[in-house]
Amino acid sequence: MSDETPSNESKSNLESAKTHAHEAADAAKSNLKNAVDQSKEHLKQAAGDLRAAAEAKARELRDAAESKAEEFRDRADQFRGEATARVRTLQEDGEEYIRTKPLKAIMIALGAGFLLGVTFRR
Repeated sequence: MSDETPSNESKSNLESAKTHAHEAADAAKSNLKNAVDQSKEHLKQAAGDLRAAAEAKARELRDAAESKAEEFRDRADQFRGEATARVRTLQEDGEEYIRTKPLKAIMIALGAGFLLGVTFRR
């Protein structure tokens, strides 16, 4: 038999098992810490990628909006130019009509004034 009594051998085995359990727990803690650190890095990278994609999409939408705004401004300028030209033409035509037929123009103006006066008096 051995020098150690069963009680001493059990204690030795128990101490050995405790040591192995502590080593296994320390290894598990270390592995868990490494996994958490790697997860944090992956999350930071994913957040950075998401932020970059969102910024790119925002730039794309802003550029599209600016392009549409410029298009609408150009159309508005075109319509304003056309309206100004039409008003000038109507004004010139009206002046020419008054010069060529002054009596008729005065009678039309008096009739329109009379109708407006009667309408607004009520």
